[in-house]
Amino acid sequence: MSIQDSTTSLQPGELPATPPLDDETPFATMMASFDVAARRLGLGPTEYLILRKSDREIAVSVPVSLDDGSFDVFDGYRIQHNAGLGPFLGPLRMSADLRIDELRALAAWMTWKCAVLNVPFGGAAGGIRMDRASHSPDELERTVRRYTASLLADVGPERDVFCPDLQADEQVMSWIMDTISRHARHTENPAVTGKPIELAGTVGSEIAVARGLRAVLRLTAAHLGLPRKGLSIIIQGAGTVGGNLARLMHAEGHKIVGLSDVNVALFHPDGLDVPALLEHNQKHLTLKGAEGTYEELDPKDFITSPCDVLVPCAVANAVHSNNAERITTKLILEGAHGPVSVRADRILDDRGIPVVPDILANGGGVVLSYFEWVQNRTGLYWIADVVEKRQSRFLREAWDAVRKVQDEHDVSLRMAANMLAVQRVAEADHARGVYA
Repeated sequence: MSIQDSTTSLQPGELPATPPLDDETPFATMMASFDVAARRLGLGPTEYLILRKSDREIAVSVPVSLDDGSFDVFDGYRIQHNAGLGPFLGPLRMSADLRIDELRALAAWMTWKCAVLNVPFGGAAGGIRMDRASHSPDELERTVRRYTASLLADVGPERDVFCPDLQADEQVMSWIMDTISRHARHTENPAVTGKPIELAGTVGSEIAVARGLRAVLRLTAAHLGLPRKGLSIIIQGAGTVGGNLARLMHAEGHKIVGLSDVNVALFHPDGLDVPALLEHNQKHLTLKGAEGTYEELDPKDFITSPCDVLVPCAVANAVHSNNAERITTKLILEGAHGPVSVRADRILDDRGIPVVPDILANGGGVVLSYFEWVQNRTGLYWIADVVEKRQSRFLREAWDAVRKVQDEHDVSLRMAANMLAVQRVAEADHARGVYA
């Protein structure tokens, strides 16, 4: 079902709205949360119309010379959602099946996430439609540099800052930074975040999202009366986010009873040997074939296994309307973007299973991006302890602000986070005014 504006037959003062969302796409999930939050806040029609659309959507063709002498032309995009709070900040992802609506959702989620965390950025998201695995490193570099050059008028430290995402790692960020710098005729370190330390990256960047999830889990567990140690945890995803979170929570005395990657899902009710599994994963780029005591489960059924905390860190809509009734956890902590669909969220809410939304739970990466941008601009770099303490403070303040809204309006954590985000961005837009 396509999602279009519905602005006909409105009564005076009535908000236009999207039609009922009959699918479970990331964009549908994002828009449904926004719509309900806007209505609960009593957002005016003008603010509503502005916030539910991207400020700009840029499409570019990316011609690239391949290693065999032939040419290919890839599609490139940059969605800039809202600049009310400051310059845009958002990821770049590379995928053969890249979808524009997913980029729109991701850009909007970045706006709401920055607002919840009180970070002075608006949200953006970009993508290149290509299969990175089928191209050489040289072809990849030429593609990234040409894509960046096509966007030079629209990106940079004061306009739009890139950060890593799917198939766009610190090497890709380095190429983007260098391309912008060469055209500017001086080094533009703050143009991207997630850079290597050698190129003015910040300490703690790789583990930032996992540390943020750990901090939010501690706060949520205390609020719900869950034990500080000994929780049974299932983590979907064993990459940078899921793998690091598993290591952190295992070292803290919790039982990681389930861990999965794209190939296999491992489960043991007494806990997995996390260090051994992660070592195997690092060597072989998969958990499959790892030594240890565990049961291999179907990845589709894996997340319905019993646990205290479920942390989906892999894909959008991992929890959907077809499996939400079978979820047995006491708490879901969203480690990925949109891992719980809008339909599943309603089912879980009816069942009394709390969900800590992605715009709060996985915000550690956004906070570290902000820290890297600040350090680059000031030329003063912080030690690891300072970075970790300041990150924890941002997340604690965001948690407290969301909880305050939750108590005031008697809503779920997701709705409270969305209401807080929409209110902050709407107030910033109102203060700026509409330039027309």
